[in-house]
Amino acid sequence: MSPSPFKPVRSVFRAIATAVVPEAIQLDEKAWIELEQIIGAALEAKPSGLRRQLTLFIRALEVLPIFRYGRTFQALDPSRRNAFLLGIQDAPVLLLRRGFWGLRTLIFMGYYGREEGRSETGYRADPRGWEAPR
Repeated sequence: MSPSPFKPVRSVFRAIATAVVPEAIQLDEKAWIELEQIIGAALEAKPSGLRRQLTLFIRALEVLPIFRYGRTFQALDPSRRNAFLLGIQDAPVLLLRRGFWGLRTLIFMGYYGREEGRSETGYRADPRGWEAPR
């Protein structure tokens, strides 16, 4: 499996991930590692510069709330975390919106890419497509 791309920002990444997918708060360490490895595998083929930008973006998300709330992202309560991320998601700065939507997509991929995540949704994809018995 791929190494985690989030080692230097792991605690911030996990705080963001639990704001995006609240059910992630229940993940144990093994599940978190699996989630991070799924994302790591997807990022392996991407340029190293993109991976560095992702780490930098996560670091920025940690400190940007200081300007509005006087606290880092990890120090915010869940409602302020959500309000902050909604502001980033709808920010007038295209780069912030793109960065967040990309990170959010990676979080969803990692969470729902795990066997347990897929089963939570009831998703039962089959290589036979619609021909598979339901």
